[in-house]
Amino acid sequence: MFSVVEAGGKQYRAAQDQELLVDRMPGEVGDSVELPVKFTADGDDFEFGDAGRVARVEILEHLRGKKLHIYKYKPKKTYKKRTGHRQELTRIKVLEVR
Repeated sequence: MFSVVEAGGKQYRAAQDQELLVDRMPGEVGDSVELPVKFTADGDDFEFGDAGRVARVEILEHLRGKKLHIYKYKPKKTYKKRTGHRQELTRIKVLEVR
């Protein structure tokens, strides 16, 4: 059985006791949060969201992703720019789907 849950405007395929890496969520480590379920499949049976189903997840840790380097350059000019970005992430564990 798996479900499709929505977190931070993105959808993730999740099963019970699975860990996911999602965009930063509000809350402290150890908090339990409910996420809306968009789709649930169990063998040949499936149902779409909006039936009031939610997935209860636990926040395991807050972390930052790997650094992405961004370079900008214009030939024949003296323009060079270097910057970087690290996405703030949250590791969650799916406890149950109700």
